[in-house]
Amino acid sequence: MIEQVWPNLFKIEIPLPGNPLRFTNSYYIRGTERSLLVDNGFNCAESRAVMNDAINTLGIDMTVTDLFITHLHADHSGMTEYLASSTSRVFASYEDGMGVLASQNVNYWGKFDDFMQFSGLINAGVENNTQQHPGRMYGTAYFKNFIPIKESDRIDVGDFTFQCVMTPGHTKGHVCLYEQTHRLLLCGDTILGKITPNISLWEIGGDDVLGQYLQSLDKIEKLDIDVVLPGHRHIMYNCRDRSQQLKLHHQKRLKEVLHLIGRDSANAADIAGKMDWNLSIKKWDEFPWAQKLFSTGEAMSHLYHLCQQSRISITEGDDGIYRFAQI
Repeated sequence: MIEQVWPNLFKIEIPLPGNPLRFTNSYYIRGTERSLLVDNGFNCAESRAVMNDAINTLGIDMTVTDLFITHLHADHSGMTEYLASSTSRVFASYEDGMGVLASQNVNYWGKFDDFMQFSGLINAGVENNTQQHPGRMYGTAYFKNFIPIKESDRIDVGDFTFQCVMTPGHTKGHVCLYEQTHRLLLCGDTILGKITPNISLWEIGGDDVLGQYLQSLDKIEKLDIDVVLPGHRHIMYNCRDRSQQLKLHHQKRLKEVLHLIGRDSANAADIAGKMDWNLSIKKWDEFPWAQKLFSTGEAMSHLYHLCQQSRISITEGDDGIYRFAQI
């Protein structure tokens, strides 16, 4: 489906087959000399067919259209190689742009194999097969004409002047586009309505990704925004309210995790299997492989955040599994 949400700005719903998110919102901004396509979708036949129809319907000329990638996940970057012409520029943060390139190396996926072990998923009987990871199945091969962007960089498209706003958390190099004159925010997966962005931690000893995400929400709340154009689901008009709701959600999650640890120690898979997930599938044992992975990644981000606040401890066992306990 194509919807004009602003003069010369169109939302294109790109299907995500087999994914509970259902669609990615791709945004086409028509300019005078050059145009911009923000995010795309999985590199699969169903997604490509809908994007091709949108290109024909809107009369998009990819030779004068650049691509902007809010973050590296395949549901936002998968069709980049497929869409980009030899004259298209591809804008993304350095961190996530390099992440896409790294994902083409088989060694990149080793970190997910490691996570399966130290999170306790393998011990819980979950198959260690990262070939099922959506990013591995539907990702782009590489970026042509990659231009790394950073905080406060500007991208001019027709009547729009977008400012790049770095919002790490969902990924290390997630970036939003803010249009001050029109008070618009193209926010990728930083703010979503009704559903909450997945904040997962895949490596112990690095960034506190949940802490980063909460700081990113603080940053967005300082902007003057009327319309939020998210990467999934519906357009929003209450940016600060939704940001506050997301913060409250994570505060409740942290309390839930502390409660589930109780007086014993637990690994991330233990905690994820007991958390209250707002999903149509209610039983942990019935979760698809990817859902168990992402749920455990989210549990890990909350556990690690509590460690950084010195509210719980972390210990690596002889079996290579990290366990957490209240201090």
